[in-house]
Amino acid sequence: MNRVNNWTVREQATFLKRAGELLLRGYPLAEAIESVSFYLRPRQKREMNESLSDLREGYPFYQVLTELNFNKNLISYVYFAEQHGGLGNAIIEASGMVLKRDNDFNRLKKLVTYPLILAFMTFILFYFVDHVLLPKFSSLYQDMDVDPGVFVTIITSFGNAIPLLMSFGVILFSAAAAYYYLVFRKYSALEQRNRLVRIPVIGKLLKLLYSHFFSVQLSYLFSGGLSVIDALNVFENNTHEPFSVELGKEIKLSLSTGLDFDRAIASFSFFEGELYRIIKPGQENGKLDQELFYYSRNCLSQLEEKTDRAMRIVQPVLYTIIGLLIISLYLAILLPMFQLLQGI
Repeated sequence: MNRVNNWTVREQATFLKRAGELLLRGYPLAEAIESVSFYLRPRQKREMNESLSDLREGYPFYQVLTELNFNKNLISYVYFAEQHGGLGNAIIEASGMVLKRDNDFNRLKKLVTYPLILAFMTFILFYFVDHVLLPKFSSLYQDMDVDPGVFVTIITSFGNAIPLLMSFGVILFSAAAAYYYLVFRKYSALEQRNRLVRIPVIGKLLKLLYSHFFSVQLSYLFSGGLSVIDALNVFENNTHEPFSVELGKEIKLSLSTGLDFDRAIASFSFFEGELYRIIKPGQENGKLDQELFYYSRNCLSQLEEKTDRAMRIVQPVLYTIIGLLIISLYLAILLPMFQLLQGI
């Protein structure tokens, strides 16, 4: 029976990272977990001590983490690592990736929080100007036969468009939610990913993420001495992750029809094209595990680079939009007033 999750993703990743470091120093798994548990909060420590008894009874570590409701990505890494024997290195890598993703998310929150607060205050100011000040100024301009100017027209038009934009947003969100619950969830895990990678901008990031996951797991399995079929069997037996199960089955089916391994990989649109191109040379030189490992590092580097670039763009764009709106508000009021003063 699954327990209520009392762990944040950062706490999960940090715990596994420390356990992985102890494993690399030669600690048995149970002793490594017991040592790291001393630094946990009381409730987490109690849960982990209960899980240790399951581990000593022979339950696989990934199953113990599943019972604790750990992050699915971390569980998948542990599952694959237990198949090829490199548990310490694998969970350190998985923890590092999850921590990096958590750091990126926190950075994004910090980048967006202040602009959003500023945008909210600007919206209040905009509402006050559009609904209180501008109507009074507009009637004054009409009485004195003064042209209100283009900025008043822009502000008025924007104010009229806001209800339409909000309605459109609600309709769009409702349509997306309906599509997800009524249509998208019924697709297979492979078809879901085929559709997700078609989304502009986000699709490219997802391709890199899927390619990294597949290549790094394969590299570990191959380095552990498994054949292609044995490695695919490991994917197929990963029952807590439908994507792995379906992927393993589909590739094995393609291989059974006589298709080469690299061509079987090429048939999946949610993988980067470069992935299948490194497989054949790797098979020929007998270093496919290393080729896949280096490729997975490249995917991760590209993913980090694109994420950092997006973060550097988000805040300046938000500030620019808010700044232009504030300038328009002031000019909408001040320019006609200057015209009035000139006419006195």
